[in-house]
Amino acid sequence: MANIPKVKLPNAGGLEMPGLGLGTWSGTTPEQWTTSKPWILSALKSGYRLLDTAYGYGTEQYVGEAIRESGIPREEIFVITKLPWHHGRIVHESFERSLKALGTGYIDLWLMHFPIGMVYDNDDRDPKDAEGNYRLDDGVRFQDVWAEMEKVLASGKVSAIGVSNFSVKTLTALLETAKVVSVLNQVELHPYLAQEELRKWHEERGIVTCSYTSTVRGDPTVVELAQKYSVSPAQIILAWHVSRGVVPICKSSNAERQRDNINLPTLSAEDLARVSALDRYERLCNKIGPDGKMSGWTAEQLGW
Repeated sequence: MANIPKVKLPNAGGLEMPGLGLGTWSGTTPEQWTTSKPWILSALKSGYRLLDTAYGYGTEQYVGEAIRESGIPREEIFVITKLPWHHGRIVHESFERSLKALGTGYIDLWLMHFPIGMVYDNDDRDPKDAEGNYRLDDGVRFQDVWAEMEKVLASGKVSAIGVSNFSVKTLTALLETAKVVSVLNQVELHPYLAQEELRKWHEERGIVTCSYTSTVRGDPTVVELAQKYSVSPAQIILAWHVSRGVVPICKSSNAERQRDNINLPTLSAEDLARVSALDRYERLCNKIGPDGKMSGWTAEQLGW
């Protein structure tokens, strides 16, 4: 079994982060959010030191409470949170809201959650019109949002800034105006969507690749490998991520599975190749819908 490595963020002066983290998405309702603190706390006690949250998850408050109740020194825990897509016009205010909710004194890494800009209407996290269409704010450009995030970085209240759900196309457009290069891009990535081209593009520019929706546990090949190594299917896939230099975010509220997920086997080169061969460019989370769009943007706009 292999220990979780530390990963350097080249575009943040070599700042280090744990090479695997706990995702703290806990549903879409306040009632679901309030259930998150116990299992976040159990993860910290199990050895997790990277916690991934977001303003849009509604769990920042509970992440902060779990950190304080754990007794673990703040500087030993790496916290990621995200600017939501409807806060493009209130970037500084949004950061302060997240920082206050966390109560952690500073944030380690702050990501732009999507390149898409939504309207701000009573802080609705999922703004749609009467027909169910997303209410885009076309006056918000991700390049301008990033420029405001750079100003927050200069304040010293956040150690690094990055993006999420960006592609080569959108990152290229961002880099045309950015003064600070994104340190990390968090994207959907699993054996069915290996994102090898994007991962290599990141690597050439010092951008760390981070995954969400990280596992496909029922795949027959993965199940077979899990039996071979006497581990769970999730452990096989997480080991595959780590072997590629990807930082996987995995979510489990079960203490035993939490412990398993940071205790990974070392797969042979042949078995790693078998997992990689499962790639079929299939999105499991954020998909293009019947209207040809994902949250109001076409595949062409997204760079998919």
